[in-house]
This record gives sequence, C-alpha cells and structure tokens, in this order.
Amino acid sequence: MAESKRPLAILGAALIASIGCGGGVVASSATEVSSGVTAGTLSLFAGVPGGPGNLDGTGSAARFSSPYKVAVDGSENLYVADTGNNTIRKITPAGVVTTLAGTPGQYGSNDGTGSAALFSGPSAVAVDASGNVYVADTGNNTIRLITPAGVVTTLAGSAEEYGSSDGTGSSARFAGPSGIAVDSSGNIYVADTLNSTIRVLSQGGVVTTLAGSAGQSGAGDGTGPAAQFNAPSGLAVDSAGNLYVADTGNNEIRMITPSAVVSTPAGTVLEGFADGQGNAAQFSGPSGVAVDGSGNLYVADTGNDTIRQIASGWGVTTMAGTASQGGSSDGQGASARFQGPSGLGVDGAGNVYVADTGNSTVRKITADDVVSTLAGLAAVYGSSDGPGSAADFNLPTGIAVDTSGTVYVADTGNNIIRRIDATGVVTTPAGTAGQYGSVDGTGPAAQFIGPTGVAVNGSGGVYIADTGNNTIRMMTPAGVVTTVAGEPGQYGSADGTGSAALFNGPSGLAAAAAGLYIADTGNCTIRLMRPAGAVTTIAGTPGEYGSADGTGSAAQFNAPTAVAVDGSGNVYVADTGNSTIRKITPTGNVTTLAGTAGQSGYADGAGTAALFNAPSGLAIDADGDLFVADTGNHTVRLVTSAGVVTTLVGAAGRDGTVPGPLPASLDFPAGIAFDPASGDLLVTVQVAVLEVSF
Repeated sequence: MAESKRPLAILGAALIASIGCGGGVVASSATEVSSGVTAGTLSLFAGVPGGPGNLDGTGSAARFSSPYKVAVDGSENLYVADTGNNTIRKITPAGVVTTLAGTPGQYGSNDGTGSAALFSGPSAVAVDASGNVYVADTGNNTIRLITPAGVVTTLAGSAEEYGSSDGTGSSARFAGPSGIAVDSSGNIYVADTLNSTIRVLSQGGVVTTLAGSAGQSGAGDGTGPAAQFNAPSGLAVDSAGNLYVADTGNNEIRMITPSAVVSTPAGTVLEGFADGQGNAAQFSGPSGVAVDGSGNLYVADTGNDTIRQIASGWGVTTMAGTASQGGSSDGQGASARFQGPSGLGVDGAGNVYVADTGNSTVRKITADDVVSTLAGLAAVYGSSDGPGSAADFNLPTGIAVDTSGTVYVADTGNNIIRRIDATGVVTTPAGTAGQYGSVDGTGPAAQFIGPTGVAVNGSGGVYIADTGNNTIRMMTPAGVVTTVAGEPGQYGSADGTGSAALFNGPSGLAAAAAGLYIADTGNCTIRLMRPAGAVTTIAGTPGEYGSADGTGSAAQFNAPTAVAVDGSGNVYVADTGNSTIRKITPTGNVTTLAGTAGQSGYADGAGTAALFNAPSGLAIDADGDLFVADTGNHTVRLVTSAGVVTTLVGAAGRDGTVPGPLPASLDFPAGIAFDPASGDLLVTVQVAVLEVSF
C-alpha cells in the first residue's frame, strides 16, 4: 500500500443486493474479531454517524438495536432487553454500557454464563431486590433468569414450543411473552402477548394463568378468566401488589388486584390521543408501564411517540414528547421527541428511563420532565444540505471522487445526487428529495428512483446508476441530467446504444479509458458502455447466476454490485451474492481473486482462505491496492494484487459507526472511493460520510 494519508468516508448501506438474479445474499453472523492493528483515525466528514449497532461503551459510544424494555435496580443500574441484538445489556448510572448476557447477532436458547447464553428476540426484563434479572425471551417462548454473575437459566417454558399450558418449569407453555414484572415476594408476572393473558410464575416454578383466557382476546373487565385482553405487552407491579397492564391492542391501561379483579382505569379501545381523566384519556398502542414509589404510573404511548403520566385519581397527562411527532430531540416536555418508545423504568429519585425503540437509544427523563439521551446515538435521516454534521442523508450508497477532490454521492433513500466539496460542505446538484421518477433536466427538475452508483469521467461529468429506473444517467458539472443508456421502467439485457440497451437494476459503476463499466446486478453480468455509447456484455450470462470462472459468457456471478478498474485495464467485481472478489482481465478472462463462493463469513488470508460477507463497494489506488466495503462484516478490507486480504477498518461482528482511532467501528459500509489527490478513502454508511486517515 502506498505510504499516504487516506481518509475513509463511510456512508451507510442502503441496498446490499435486494435485486438478485435468481439468487439471494446469505449473510452469516461473524464471530471472529479483527485485531485492528492499522494506525489511523476514522472521523466524520458529513452527516451524523448514529443508528443501530451492538457496541458496548459509554453514552453515545454505545449502540443498541431496537431495545424494547428496561428495568431499574436499587442502585440505579439499568437493564435493557436489546431485542434486535438478542442480548441483555446493563447501563450504570454513569452511562457505561456492557453486555450482561447473550451474543450479538446470534440467536438460540442456550443456558450458560455471559456470552455463552443465547436468546431469541428477548423483549422484556425485570429485576428483583437481589439483582436477579428476569427475561421474557419472546422468540423462545420462555422465561429466563440471569444472576448478578451473568449465569443464565430457563425458569419456565420450552424453547420454540408455544402454547398456553399451566404447569411447572418446562411443562408450561407461552406464546410470545413480551412483558414481565416481579413483586416483593418474588412472584414473576408475564404478559403472555399472543395468548392475550396474564400469567404468574411462583418461586417454586409453577406457572398459572392469573387473568384472561388463552385465545379469547377482547376488552372485558372481570375476575380471572372472565376478563379479556388484546395483546398485552407491558407490566408493572406496585407495593400493594396491584398489577398494571399496557393492554396494547386495546389502547388501554388495565389494573389487576391481588385477587385477580381486572378493571380499566384509563383509556378506551378507541385509538387516539387525549389527556384527561380516566376513560376520557386516549392512547395509541401503549406497550410499556412503570410505577414509582408514590403510586404514579408512567406509560410508553408507543403509537403517539410520547411518554404519559397517570397520577392518583387516574388523571392522564403528557410528560414528554408531542403526539405523532416522532424524532430524537432532547429537551423539556413537549419539545422532546421519541420514535416508538416501548419500555419504561423508574428509579427511587423519580427519574424515568425510556427504551426509545425506533431510535435504538435509551433516554432519561428527570422529575422536571427534562429529556436526555443516556446511551446510544440515534440515526438522523434527512436531506439537509450544509457543512459537515449540519447535513444529513438517507441511505447513501455509491460514492466517487473527481480529480479536484470533490465527492459525489448517490443518496439512495432520498432519490438525489449529493456533492461534497473539500471542506465538507454538502449540496444537492440534481434531484429533489422525496420526489421520484425518471425526468431529465437541470438540478431539482431531474428525477431518479433509488440511484445506487456514481462514477466521474475525465471531463468532470458524473455517471449515475439509476437503479430503480434501470438506466444509466449523466450529470454535467452544471447539474444537467440526461439519460445515456437504458429505457426507464423497462428491464432486460439487450446490448445496444442509448435506449436500445436494457439493464436490470444496475448498481455499480467505474469509469476508465475504455468506457464505463457497469455491474448489472439483476442480470448477474458486467457490462461496458464505450465512449461512443454502445453497451456490450463483457462477462456473465443474463439471468444465470452462479460462481463459474471462465471467459466472457462462460463466467457466472451472483448479484454483483460494485466494479473498479486498475491502470492496466483489469476490472474487479464485488460479487455480493457469492461473497467473493472477482477479477476480469482486458481479454475477458474471469477469476476469483479472494473469498470462496457460497461461504460467507470473516477471515483474513490469501485467496480462498479469506472470507467476506456480502461485499458491496470497491475502490482502487494507483498502486493497485484494492479496498473493499465488506458490508455484512462491518469492515473495510484491503486486497493486494496477489489476493492477500487484511482488515483495515472496523471489526467483524461489531456493528455501529463510532469514529476514533482505527480499527474504530462501522455500520454496514456500502460504498467506497479513493481520492488520488490526498490518498484518502471515502466510504458510505447509513446516514453519514466518514473520513479515515492512515
């Protein structure tokens, strides 16, 4: 590798190979982590690098994936059911996040200690006075116990077997339990969501049905089996033994006395939003409840993106957030924003903690209604222009750099093309966010559908793979957009000039003296558009997917999504569906440079000893070093001309974008570009462009 500084801009992954040519990408979870010895720094270039992930750390350095419920112990430690990661996390009062049990990205039902234990979509937690954590392991239909030492055992239910049988231990059956609470006597209450019942697990391991009847959903009050619920998903118990239920499907808050009498003190089956007294109040799919020492009740009003409070006397007010205005703003009361909050906990000082599920963050609300983000960093999707972090993106994918250092980005989710100058100022030279179509024109008058690839030619023109329109477009430096190949709305695989050529979801582009190389993803072929505009197929056979080496049409690919060209005219292909890197010589001979077809995973090494996981971006420098956005492994890899693979940025199995010293962390890097002027790499992640200096 050349001795030069290489900032790496990493923009988020939008489409990994959603278009396949008869085959699909099979992603496997990586368990090996790279050593990350490369010297350098990952830093922000434009956008805000937040979003889901699985990282431990402090505050905004931590990442979660759709956390669903939380619980607080007597020392104000917070426990989180990190549903999307299949883990249980712990947050100290100082905001330090660790993983208590489970392994990110791996699901199952193993008992064991720490990472040896496995869960399947755990969605609720409760903690007792001794620090034992109880888990509603939703996907396994079981109730689990985690000791303070992290030892996990199964208390009730049988993994992957669902039903509604009362009984002891593994003889009991649940169906998608997603709420849990524990009282001072050690009784464990379970919102058995798909059975629309409330169950209780005694200290002796005996499961009984406290209220409701399995398979009979409704909104009737009554005692025990005479009462009805509709997909209850949140529970809290007060010091008197009263149980409160977020009856999600009924948009109500229910109460169950110790004698199993069920009433509806707040809300009505009519979905809506209204503060008021008792049944005059309205909720929208409430999914979390918590109760403080004074008997005040707090509700995660999920569908309204708000946190509500119910005081004694059943008066309902809005504590934080504004109905139907989702987002992720900190602030006081109505100025704060949440995105589908679904779990709550409350400590002895009256602070309320929120599992802000849609933002993949954990929030804190003080007694005076001030909202802050305790841990995690929300993704900011948008289309704002501006300098650095003032700009935002929506699933940017392709990225390219011209000779002056100007960066072009295919902002896929916004259906626009972005330009970033050398100082990091982002503008939109073509397209209008939120509008899609296939209109040629200047600036905002042009329209695209899910553009995923960009390349620059020697004259400063920008080629665009307009994936949703099955066309190749050209944008001049003045922002004038024309269609140079393909017919909008028509897919196929015809060679020819202009509209006579047909494509099927073209995604990756590379410009060279010979013309424009195109990864025609849906056709599983590599195409070349020559300078005069004629399109030919140089490798692969349309509609035939596989992984055959050979010359021209004898070769086979599986959803190739990126191409790069070296100074000798060799073309490199990110063969995404095969998780390999391929090479095409100027004579059309295709070989596999690195990786093994059909074996997705993670390993550094030479040739077939290396493993990738759905690579989707390529860039090459003047020395012939090939850089790979290894999307499924959350890494950037280096492949030498001899096929030796090493990891430069990120670590396999570590998901989430956090700038810092390399290896740092990445969240699904999608596109990658090399800046020959500075020796920098630019890469795309979900909502940001990052810069890495070696």
